[in-house]
Amino acid sequence: MKKTTKQAWMIASALTIGLAVFTPLQAGATSSVKPTNEITVQVEQQIKGTVKSINGDSVTIKGKDGKNYYIGIQKFSDEQIAKMKLVEGQEISVEGSLVQDYSDFYTFDVYKKDLPKEITKEDLAKLEKLFNKTKQLEKEEKYDEVEKINLEMDQITKPYILASWVPESFEEVLEAYGFSDKNIVIKENDKKQLKAIYEQWIKLEKSGKEEKAQEKFDEIQKILQPYLDALYPPVTFEEYISDMDLDIPAEALPKLKAIYKDAQKAETDKNDQLSEKLWSEFDEMINSYMKPLSFEDYMSEFDFEIKAKDKAQLKKLYEEATALDKKGDYEKSDEKWVAIDKILNPYYEANKEILISASKVTIKGKVYQP
Repeated sequence: MKKTTKQAWMIASALTIGLAVFTPLQAGATSSVKPTNEITVQVEQQIKGTVKSINGDSVTIKGKDGKNYYIGIQKFSDEQIAKMKLVEGQEISVEGSLVQDYSDFYTFDVYKKDLPKEITKEDLAKLEKLFNKTKQLEKEEKYDEVEKINLEMDQITKPYILASWVPESFEEVLEAYGFSDKNIVIKENDKKQLKAIYEQWIKLEKSGKEEKAQEKFDEIQKILQPYLDALYPPVTFEEYISDMDLDIPAEALPKLKAIYKDAQKAETDKNDQLSEKLWSEFDEMINSYMKPLSFEDYMSEFDFEIKAKDKAQLKKLYEEATALDKKGDYEKSDEKWVAIDKILNPYYEANKEILISASKVTIKGKVYQP
């Protein structure tokens, strides 16, 4: 469920270009995949298939053997990946080794690709030791300790990052907001003040004075607030529900609208506790009026074939589950969803991705190696 929180301030990203924090945690690297008895993959093997999707430094392919593969191409440089010109539907051949977990793709060699070239061998050795420690702690699920080590690594890398950081000009930052797209003109006095504070912010960031830099950041946001309010005006209740497939009885609309407006006001007043309470109440109400997906649309989410007998059983359970959800009888509907999962789990297992770290990629006869 979406919420009508104001557009996240672009300043958060615009002002921190070049200040990315390098940590050994990778988004999405939490779930693991282990080979089953039915799937046997050589330590090194060649896979041929069709590209299903591309996500930065990874590719999913449907193998000619009918299996699904998640191919990590993190070993390749950004320039090499760009030259591959990967597109969905193209034929691809990959050689590589099996890995057990998505996080295994993120090795120290991958981590250090993004580090500034000026970093010393001594600091690189420290980082590698700390990086390997985080990998072990992740396996032990000691995430608080991982976070502490991440901060320690940041302290090593930040001076190098700041030294090589070339901030965007004030004019570029201001342009990125898109004020001109809505003919919002910033007053000349405000613009001069913003530019002065922005330049102070850069100096403080470069000198590592984070607390004082944050104060300048807050000053910038305070001056920009009225312009941002004009750029992202509050969404009306009618606009908010217009793109939803809802079945709201006429008598429920006034109460829903009242809660919606109260939640918006609490958010504007920065009353976080009240805002959270009201949005939770609003979400619960609106969810009860949502029309469930048809069974056919629900089934279209799966990219594997389901046997006719199982499909018939799934349809019956799905319609019962959604009907119970609509009534608010979640205890009984949970039983139906569990039964649905029981039917689908063998399909998930049979079609789960096999994880391969690529050491060679061939596309249209062109060979790429790290």
